Amino acid sequence: MDEKTAELNGDRPNSARLYDVFLGGNHNTEADRQLAERIKKSAPRWSLGAQLNRSFLRCAVHYMAAQGIDQFLDLGSGIPTVGNVHEIAAQHNQRARVVYVDYETIAYNTSRAELADNPNVTILNADLRDPRSVLEHPETRELLDFSRPVGLLIVGVLLFIGPRDRPGDIIATYRQRLSSGSYLAISQASDDDLPADLRDEIDQVVASYEHADEQLVLRSHDEVAGWFSGTELVPPGLVHYPDWSPAQQALSEEQQSCRYGYVGVGRVP
Repeated sequence: MDEKTAELNGDRPNSARLYDVFLGGNHNTEADRQLAERIKKSAPRWSLGAQLNRSFLRCAVHYMAAQGIDQFLDLGSGIPTVGNVHEIAAQHNQRARVVYVDYETIAYNTSRAELADNPNVTILNADLRDPRSVLEHPETRELLDFSRPVGLLIVGVLLFIGPRDRPGDIIATYRQRLSSGSYLAISQASDDDLPADLRDEIDQVVASYEHADEQLVLRSHDEVAGWFSGTELVPPGLVHYPDWSPAQQALSEEQQSCRYGYVGVGRVP
C-alpha cells in the first residue's frame, strides 16, 4: 500500500477531508463521508456554510487581484478543489505567485503532485502556528517578496486553532511582515446572536467534530475584529458569510440564512 492510499484509509474522520466532502471533493474516506452525512442531517446549513466559506475565499482573491496583488500566502490551504487561489489569481495575472501552507499530509501530497509543473506556485508542509517556519522557508523566500504587497489568506482554518495557541498573536506576526498595500482575509465560525434553530445546528456540529481529529473553536465578533488590528477593513466590513457574496441576489434563502460565521478583508495602510 502506498502512502497516499494509506492516508485515505484512516478510520478516524479528518477535518480537512470533511471539508473536502462538503465541497463535493473525492479526497476522503468512508469514515469522513459517514460523519459528514450525520452533520448534514443534524445541521444542514453547515455544509452550505462550508461552500460559502470557499466562495468567500474566491471573492477575496478576485478582489485583491483586482487591486493589483500578484502574490499570495494561503495558510491552511487544505485539499485542492475547483477554483484554487492560483487559478483565480492567474485570471488576473498569469505570473501571479502563490505559496500554500498546510500540515495535513494528504493536503500537502495532493497539492504537491498537482503543482509540480507550475513554477509560480508551491506548497509547504508546515504548521501555520509556527510563523517563522513559513516566512523563512526557502520556497517562501524564493516566491514571495514581502517588500511588495502580499495577499495573506487565513480562511477556514482558525476555527481549528485553540486559545492556548494564541491565534491573535500568530496573525499579528504574519501581519507585521506585510508591507503597505497588502491585504488580509480571514474567516471564522461563531455562535454570536443566533436564532434557536441555528444555535441548535452549530451545537450539533461542535459535538460531531468531537469524533474527528480536530475540534471546533467558535469565536465572537469582537475577537475576530481584533485580528484585523493594523489594517483597514474594506467594504462591506466584517460580516456574515453570505454578505461577502458579489451575487447576493443569486443566493437561496437557505444560503442567506447561513450566518454562523464572520468574514472580512483588511488592507494594510
